[in-house]
Amino acid sequence: MSKPPYTITEKAADYLAKIAETVTRLEFGTSFKRNIRLHRENRILSIYSSLAIENNSLTIEQVTDVIEGRLVVGRHAEIKEVKNAYQAYDRILTYDPYNPADFLKAHKLMTDGLIEESGRFRSGDVGVFDGGRAVHIGARPQFVSGLISDLLAWGRKSDLHPLLKSGIIHYEIETIHPFADGNGRLGRLWQTLILSQWNDIFSMIPMESVIYEKRLGYYEAIEASRKDNDSGQFIEFMLSALYVSLIEQISGGERGGESGGEKLRLNATQAAVLAAIRQSDQITTEQMIIAVGKTRSTIERAIKALKEKGVLSREGPDKGGRWIIISHP
Repeated sequence: MSKPPYTITEKAADYLAKIAETVTRLEFGTSFKRNIRLHRENRILSIYSSLAIENNSLTIEQVTDVIEGRLVVGRHAEIKEVKNAYQAYDRILTYDPYNPADFLKAHKLMTDGLIEESGRFRSGDVGVFDGGRAVHIGARPQFVSGLISDLLAWGRKSDLHPLLKSGIIHYEIETIHPFADGNGRLGRLWQTLILSQWNDIFSMIPMESVIYEKRLGYYEAIEASRKDNDSGQFIEFMLSALYVSLIEQISGGERGGESGGEKLRLNATQAAVLAAIRQSDQITTEQMIIAVGKTRSTIERAIKALKEKGVLSREGPDKGGRWIIISHP
């Protein structure tokens, strides 16, 4: 049982503390856990986003219709992906995240009827290509089973915080690339599973929606970690995505109840803007563009929306002034 290579940076440690604090606030300081309708919306958003990352073209409205049993005009394989993903996420709390057999069961649910080797480790070589260039070549097939067993055995024994361990295992799954298809979907599902065993509130959080919004950063973090042979940069990215996801949910949870808060929920960009402002209330628009990774017009729209929601105000000019968070979504 070997330890995967990883580094816990100061930035990652800072996110760890903020996430732990935000989880407590969301769980005990809001009505989020009682908002069943929001949980269902979040589950649909998780499925839509995770599949969209893999180029499923169905809209979130179509994904909702598929899950709710309505007729949808679309490619059979894409509709099947939605149905399969719904089953896999629906059973998330029944899996043992460190049991290779459960890992294969989840893959079977996710890919049933879509690939020949559903629920089985791949029998051939596989790679990720950008045009004709090989970006990443997965482990040789004869080593895959042993590598996954070793990784999950390390996960079971490790005392590392689940927020960190889940990111490391997610990254290692993508690096080993154990399946002919479905590696990204399983990696994201398995990170959610590990987090949900730490605190079941994570089974209700659509982390995948932030990854989809920041998918270029997601792929860049994987690539950077591969070059470093160290998952440190990927851990940082995933912690930032989790933090933004939690901040977004608080806006619904603090505004109340089964029907409250919907119109005041933040999208991923708005949540990321607020997260950047919490880091520094003197952050400029230019600095925010870099921190959030969006265009000026997108940032300005997010700021305008936050002001209209009564969440944010500005005191003074862009340079030399400061942001004031009026309420705390």
